[in-house]
Amino acid sequence: MTRIVTGMTLLAACGLAAGDERKSSTDEKIGRPVRVVSISIRKPVNRPMAQMLPILEREAAKGCDLIVLPETWRGSADDAIEPVDGPTTQALAKIEAKHKTYIVNPIAALVDGKRLNTGIVIDRNGEIAGRYDKVYPFWNEFEYDRPVEPGDKARVIDCDFGKLGITICFDANFPEVWQQLEADGAEIVVWPSAYSGGDHLQAYALLFHYYIVTSTHWTDCLVFDITGKKLLDEKSDDINVSRITLDLDRGIYKRDYNHGKRAALLEAHGDEVELEEVLDRESWFVLRATKPGVSVQALAAEYGIEPLRDYIRRSRCAIDGLRDKPIPPVKDGRFVEKSDTLR
Repeated sequence: MTRIVTGMTLLAACGLAAGDERKSSTDEKIGRPVRVVSISIRKPVNRPMAQMLPILEREAAKGCDLIVLPETWRGSADDAIEPVDGPTTQALAKIEAKHKTYIVNPIAALVDGKRLNTGIVIDRNGEIAGRYDKVYPFWNEFEYDRPVEPGDKARVIDCDFGKLGITICFDANFPEVWQQLEADGAEIVVWPSAYSGGDHLQAYALLFHYYIVTSTHWTDCLVFDITGKKLLDEKSDDINVSRITLDLDRGIYKRDYNHGKRAALLEAHGDEVELEEVLDRESWFVLRATKPGVSVQALAAEYGIEPLRDYIRRSRCAIDGLRDKPIPPVKDGRFVEKSDTLR
């Protein structure tokens, strides 16, 4: 296996020591750790279930929260189409229920007579938690005897560990899909794909501040941080298995208007919270918990420190609403009534 890790490693970002990933994430629970496994398969992807199920069983048995498989991993030919709750989903559901993990199962699905390129989310009980239908199929998908029909919108699935967004392959070229995931609150986005995508995806992590994890037919896995940094880059020749832990409690915030609030939070909770990183050029900073049972996001809210995504979204809506209107004064990054005084 070729293994490349760039930037800070995610274990370090989550406060986990190498070799202690499972213990820290399940017993100590610093922050909100989510253990993710990405399994990538080189084409032809329609590997026998007898080959793949033992791999899935092994990885689930090690302990994880989410397993991601590549796009149409059971094949994309017309004879690979099956119902959403067909034999592949049923086989995986048994593993998920046994080991209490989620899985993203991307298949060629038949729904109400339509062929869809679908990512099915199976929950810890072996039930279907939701699905995403690829919004932008690639051009060759319209050339099948039964063409793929486009999905209607991006989807965010509520999981017990957080909000999971899914996009698939050619969706990488359409920013509006990724922006919709941000608008719907995605905290981690998985990208099953036929190609690698490379650093193309880094822009979305940077702009929308969610983690991105890939699973591809190029047998590689890329993971990008909420700051846009590349956290993991692993590749093998045939089947690649990558394991990583993501702390969904880590928060990224705008520095403007938050100097005093941040100082007060760290003064009161410096033994529980760490100023992990300051990005001077972007005027951002990242906070993370360092003790079990502490939520950085809850503490930031208590001290009035607004998450960067919320700040940008609110700013967009407020400023758009002021077009052709007088702009009121601003205090601490918020519009105030003219009768208020600015201190």
